[in-house]
Amino acid sequence: MESRNFKLDTEWNIIHYPDKPSGFGILIIGDDRHFVDEKSSFWTQNEGKAAMLTDLKKAGYTIFYSNLYRKNWGSRQAIEMAKSLYAHVIRNEIINEKVHIVAEGMGALVAGRLMQEMGEHIRSSTLINPILSLQSHLEQEKEHKFFYKKLVKELENSHQTERKPVMNEVLKRNEDIIQDINIPTKIIHILSSGRAYKQSNMLKQLSIKWQDKDMPVSISYMLPEKKQSLAKQIIRFLKENEQEL
Repeated sequence: MESRNFKLDTEWNIIHYPDKPSGFGILIIGDDRHFVDEKSSFWTQNEGKAAMLTDLKKAGYTIFYSNLYRKNWGSRQAIEMAKSLYAHVIRNEIINEKVHIVAEGMGALVAGRLMQEMGEHIRSSTLINPILSLQSHLEQEKEHKFFYKKLVKELENSHQTERKPVMNEVLKRNEDIIQDINIPTKIIHILSSGRAYKQSNMLKQLSIKWQDKDMPVSISYMLPEKKQSLAKQIIRFLKENEQEL
């Protein structure tokens, strides 16, 4: 069996099985285009993501992820669903209980909260072009009126609030999500647009703070034409953090 789609509560989830399991698992947390349904997923339909899945499976990883309420923007229900998926997989599959996380874009908001709340079960975290601050992301989108209005509506829907004081609390809660963690974390920043270059400036500022706190966070910058080497870079990092079971 190559993969299995199944439902937890209202959300579809999927597990991809390697031919030769290494005993280690990866929880993928996708960006705003991410989805899982009863037959497919964004990671199987997108050519680049499908190639990465193939490379990760060849390296022996059992890979699992959830629909996570689609554009969840780090909502509490998405965090709890990710925890439920983790518990389900550990209960039903033969893998080490300390899993890797690979998160992209918006998915970093959920990944950061998982690192804070269930760190003892997370082996490493790889964040690809992550949104590390919801407040900064919202400020950046103000330059694009249509996308800003769309983002505000998605935030209201995902966090189930329209009241400004509550929204301010949501933004505050998702400010600088990597704080005081002791989980090996690799940030891979692909310089693919003007927006990405602006985000790289924020990363440089945050990296100074992480260094001062002696946190195990490293940053790699990648040009778009080098994206085909992304899986190899991720696998190398994962293997470095599998010396201790």
